[in-house]
Amino acid sequence: MTDPRYPAKPRPGDRVAVLSPSAGLPALFPQPYELGLRRLREEFGLEPVEYPTTRKMGASPQERAADLHAAFADPEIKAVFATIGGDDQITVLPHLDAELLRAHPKPFIGYSDNTNLLLHLRDLGLVGYHGSSVMVELGRPGALHPLTAGSLRAALFTSGEYELTAAGASGDVNGPWEDPRTFDAEPDLEPAKGWTWHNADRVVQGNSWGGNLEIISWLLMADRIVRPVEEHAGEVLFLETSEDMPRAQDVYWILRSMGERGLLRQFPALLMGRAKSWSFEKPFDTESRERYRHEQREAVLRALGEYAPDTMAVFDVDLGHTDPQLVIPVGGRIRVDGPARRVFVTY
Repeated sequence: MTDPRYPAKPRPGDRVAVLSPSAGLPALFPQPYELGLRRLREEFGLEPVEYPTTRKMGASPQERAADLHAAFADPEIKAVFATIGGDDQITVLPHLDAELLRAHPKPFIGYSDNTNLLLHLRDLGLVGYHGSSVMVELGRPGALHPLTAGSLRAALFTSGEYELTAAGASGDVNGPWEDPRTFDAEPDLEPAKGWTWHNADRVVQGNSWGGNLEIISWLLMADRIVRPVEEHAGEVLFLETSEDMPRAQDVYWILRSMGERGLLRQFPALLMGRAKSWSFEKPFDTESRERYRHEQREAVLRALGEYAPDTMAVFDVDLGHTDPQLVIPVGGRIRVDGPARRVFVTY
């Protein structure tokens, strides 16, 4: 497969689409959504444009696909932002017009359930951006995290290499969006131990592929991963898990299935996101969160040992469901320098 192309970037003053290709949660939680819109305007100089299903819960897959088509086809729209993730974007994919999307390339920014659309665009030969939803990162209480803001700004407005930086502190615990007091102060962060390296004896460069692990497992089950496994050879895999907090055993089983498919061994390097280790359903304390992350790391290492023993891996990268959060180009270039312990992405 030829290298994916990077769609033209927006510039301050441009109009950008704000869509809900998954869940229409702006209808239920307007405060973080409106905050995210305001920051798009005031801190990034972009003019957000809503569509019929942006604030609509329960919109059909056909309706959400129609909004995507309208946003991509509009020459005045220079980028497309997802408001948030969800759990059924896979049902939207069959209704998408591949030729329309390919003919009108735009940067698409989202993560979690938006892994569906990001990998779909990747299969169409287009680079997208895994990260920075309007409601979560842009709607963060108190202020945007500087690492998040710097990464998003670089992804939106620049081209070329950008070095990812390990966060000195990170956070898992969120306040309830239905409580206005949540937005009075920034979330609490705890000291972070930095990245953990495995097989870090070489430099790997390649186009990226990946996203949220749970969504990738669904795509595999639905047979929506369409490229032959051999076409992934030499690519850099990146993965992360969500606030659903899958058990370490489930993470291993998913990776084992990828290994049995012959997929896992195609990737000479893996960036593994810092595991989200707190949710309202599983309000772990500090010790339990650390144990959860450790068990997930061991599960990944077990799968790599069995199916891709030579793969270099970097754990606890601040991507996906993390605070702060770094944007990863899907299909874009990543350089993983093991001896120097540095990671660069090309936006």
